Order: sequence, then structure tokens, then C-alpha cells
Amino acid sequence: MWTQKFKELNCSVLIPTYNNQNTLSDVIESVLKYTDRIIVVNDGATDRTEEILSRYSNITVVKHKLNKGKGVALRTGFKKALELGYRYVITIDSDGQHNPEELPAFLEKIEKEPDSLIVGARNMEQSSVPGKSSFGHKFSNFWYKVETGIDLPDTQSGYRLYPVEKLQGMKFFTNKFEFEIEVIVRAAWRGINVTSVPVSVVYFPEETRVTHFRPVRDFTRVSILNTVLVFLAFTIFRPLIYFRDLRKKSFKEIKDDILGTKDPLHIVAASVGFGVFMGVTPFWGFQILIALAVSHLLKLNKALVVLSAHISLPPLIPFIIFISYLIGGVFFNNPQSLIFEEITLESIYLNFIQYAIGAFALGTFLFVIFFCTTYYFVAMKRKKRGY
Repeated sequence: MWTQKFKELNCSVLIPTYNNQNTLSDVIESVLKYTDRIIVVNDGATDRTEEILSRYSNITVVKHKLNKGKGVALRTGFKKALELGYRYVITIDSDGQHNPEELPAFLEKIEKEPDSLIVGARNMEQSSVPGKSSFGHKFSNFWYKVETGIDLPDTQSGYRLYPVEKLQGMKFFTNKFEFEIEVIVRAAWRGINVTSVPVSVVYFPEETRVTHFRPVRDFTRVSILNTVLVFLAFTIFRPLIYFRDLRKKSFKEIKDDILGTKDPLHIVAASVGFGVFMGVTPFWGFQILIALAVSHLLKLNKALVVLSAHISLPPLIPFIIFISYLIGGVFFNNPQSLIFEEITLESIYLNFIQYAIGAFALGTFLFVIFFCTTYYFVAMKRKKRGY
């Protein structure tokens, strides 16, 4: 049954391996019970891996002469899968941690949600999980939500289904374990649905466990990666995602977002007003980052803040800047003019100061208008609805 299902869904199993001679054969044999569509990437193993793989004539083997890291091994496997015409690959580690009996769970999930990236969510509360793994799991989940807005229960699991066709053309810059973080973050930014299925996990006793994870070095690499991703998220991708989602919404849906919240009236009104204020301020590229940080401190409704900040949609930006510039001139005895006789650093500076002051003044005025309008509008609607 499942062999046929792998064919119908055009799915294969990808096993990256490096020096796991004691468990590799058992993993392959277990996977063969479900499918022979197996790709093994030998990432420069120096043990008996090559000898073990030579016993299997019905699977695809790709070999790296030298060890390049799990990230590169996975990308090599993705490339081979695409060459073989596969739409999906399910990655499973060769150290025996993942249970091949749970492969059907991924197939059932992808049938319901095609072209998704599915992560196997482990139960990290079980007693056999090492303390450092549990900490890393929570640390990674937190930053993933910051970077994408998605609440994923397990961002570190290597047991995954990748929609390799949807990942085509993406250029990745990490090579080791941190690739598994990069790929799910950037997949979410690309609009790919990132979801999960529950899976079990086996952690062997410390004395028998084979791991290539180097805590200090690899944790440092992951931390640096998260720093870069957080910066990119708030300066580029999170605003783009919000804009993309906003464009999909009708006016009625936007109205329902405002009316549907159960927050107190003053919080709803302040959230909308503050979002509009931030959308006008001259912090271009950082408006959403600052808006989220301040709204968290003030306990505002972040969704409404971000939604309202999109008053600065591209068609409106020139008008916002021009009106801000004119308003700013009111605060100067000798306001600057947009007709330049001579462009100097001083004239650029003075024009920017005039614009910035005007932007804050316009933002403050719009904050008051939108606060009062939203407060009155929502109060009236709630009164009609009887709450």
C-alpha cells in the first residue's frame, strides 16, 4: 500500500549519512519496507559506510569525497531528487533516532496539504531527551516564531518532508546543521506552508550515542544565523509577508479583524492609531521592527498595529513624504524648497530634518484621528452587538 502511495505522490526518502556504520543498514532496511525510492548521500564517511551501501543495488547513492556537512548533503540529495523527477523527499537521519514506521504520517499529511514543508515534531518532554537538546529545541522554536510569525512545535527535527520542486532556485548560504533552520525560515518567507506532524524520537545512552553535533561551535553558528535572519526578517521579509497577506484581504476582512478582537476599546483604538503613526514615521525599512517592539512594551494588539502600519503602501508613500515635507516647513522661519539651486550636504540635511519633523507631526495628527474614529466606530458596533 505505502509503496504505491510513494509512487502516486512522487515522493522519495533521503538519508544523509556520515560515519553511522552501526545503524545505517537497519535504517535502510526499515525504510525499504515502505519504499525503494531511497537516496543516500554518503557525506565523505571514513568508516564502513561505502561497503554497507554497496550491498543495495535498488537504491540511489551519491558520494562526497570529503565531508561537507549535513546542509550540503541535504542539498545534494535535493538536487538528485529533482534529477530523478521527484516532487517531495522525506529526510530521515541514519543514526536510528527516527522511526521509519512513521513515514506514512508524512504521506497522509502531504495529501491533505500539498506542497507543504512538514517537520516531524518530537515529544521533547520525555525523560530520555538530553537537557541540552531540550534547551536548544526551545531556543530555536522561539527565534523561528520571531523570524516568521509561525508557531512550530519542533524546528530542529531532521525528520521532514521537503517539497523539493518548490525549493528549486533558492540559494542557501549555510552548510552544516544550521541549514535545517535556514531552509524552514526561508521557505516560510517564500510563502511555502510550513507545518508539522507528531513523531517519536529515540535517544540512545550517552556512551553509545553517535553525534556529529559540536555544542559550542554549532550553537555559535546557529546563533549567528539567527541574528542574520532576525535582521532580514524585520527589515525585509516580515514587512513583505504582511503586505502580501494584506493584499489578499478584502475591506470586510480588515474590518472584521478590528471588530473581532476582544481587547478593551482603548487598546484597539491605540493599536490602530499607533500603527498609522508608525506607518508615517521616517523609519523606512524599520517601521515594522520598531512598531512590534513598542507595541510589545505597551501591550498593544500587534496584529492591529502591523495592519494599520500598512497605510504606507507603495502608491501612498510619495504623497505621505510630500505632505510631511510641507507640514515640516511650518516649523521653520525659512522653510526649505524642493527646487534646488545647489545641492550640498547641508541642503540635503536641512530638507531631511524638515521632512522628518513633518512626518512626526503628521503621524501624531493621524494617531489622534484614527484613535478617536476607531474608538467611536468599534464602540458603536459593540453596542449594537450587545457586548
